[in-house]
Amino acid sequence: MPTAPPKSILVYVGADLVGDGLMKLPFVRALRHAFPAARISWVAGKGTSAYGHELAPLVAGLLDEVIEQAGFDRPLRSILRRPLGGRHFDLVIDTQRGVAATLLLRRVRHGAFITGAADFRLSDRRPRRGYRRPASMVGQMLDLLELAGGGAASFGAPLELDRAVIAAARRALPEGPVYIGFAPGAGGKHKCWPVANFIALAKEQAGLGRVPVFILGPEEAGWAADLGRAVPGALFAAPPDAATPGVSPSPAFTIAAALCLKAAVANDSGAGHMIAAADVPLISLFGPTPSAKFAPATPALTIIAAQDFGGDGMALIPLAAVRDAVERLIG
Repeated sequence: MPTAPPKSILVYVGADLVGDGLMKLPFVRALRHAFPAARISWVAGKGTSAYGHELAPLVAGLLDEVIEQAGFDRPLRSILRRPLGGRHFDLVIDTQRGVAATLLLRRVRHGAFITGAADFRLSDRRPRRGYRRPASMVGQMLDLLELAGGGAASFGAPLELDRAVIAAARRALPEGPVYIGFAPGAGGKHKCWPVANFIALAKEQAGLGRVPVFILGPEEAGWAADLGRAVPGALFAAPPDAATPGVSPSPAFTIAAALCLKAAVANDSGAGHMIAAADVPLISLFGPTPSAKFAPATPALTIIAAQDFGGDGMALIPLAAVRDAVERLIG
C-alpha cells in the first residue's frame, strides 16, 4: 500500500555556514519539490544556520522553519527529556553521520527516520546492495531524500526571490544584450584561474557582441576599477549605488543577476554556487580542490579541471578550453 506523503519533515544538520548553505541549496529545492505540501523544519542541532540569517531570503517558500542551537550538543538534556519539546515529525532526515548525534535525534518523536550514520544501520530505509556514497555532500543528501520517498532528485522548486531584488538586478542588467558572467574570485588564490585569463576571455566575448558581466564578492572589492579599465563596456553584477562599487550586496542579488545571464564562468567558489542556483549554464573551473566533492549542482554544468592538463595549478587550464566551452554552452 502506498505511504501517504509526510505532512511534517525535520531535516537535521549540525550547523551551516554561508558556504555550506549555498552547497545545500539544491537539496532544499529538491526537498520542497518532492514534498510541496509538507511543513519543513530545518534544525541546526549544535550551532546556527545561515538559512536563519544571511541566506534566509533564498529559502523563503522552501523552508517553513529554521531552528538553531537545538541542544544536541548537550546530550544529557536530550536523554532526560524528548528533544524539541516532544514535537512529532512524520519524517526525519539526518544529514550528518555522527552516531552519537543520530542516537539522540532518534529520540525525537517521528514516523520514518532516514540517516546514513553507521552505514545506514540506524535508518528505517537502506539503499540497495552495492550502494556507493557520492563524494559530494549534496549528492549524499539527495540520496537520503530519494530513500525518504522523494524520488529521483529534481531541482524544480524555484527560489522565491524578493521582487525588489529581481527588479534591482534587472536595472543593473537591462533586457536586450546577451550577458556572459565571469566570477574571477574564490576563497583563496590557489583556487583562482589567472585574472588575466578572465580579462582576455571577457574581451573576446565583447568582440563577439556579447556583454561581459563581472561578479565580485567582498573579497574582490578592490578589483572592480582595474577590471572596468581592462574591459571597457563590461558591467558588474551590482546596483549602481552599491555600498562598495562593483560588488554584489547579497547572495540574493547575485542570484537575481545571474538569472539575466546566458552563461557564466566561475572558479570553485561561493559565487559559482550562487550562479548555479539560478540554473544558468555554468563552466566551473577546478584545480587543487576535487570537483567530485565541490562541484555546484545545476542542470547545465561543464567542469574543466587542471588535472586534465597535467597538474592541479589553475594556470594550467588553457584559455582555449574555456573559450570553447562557452561557445558550446551558448550553442
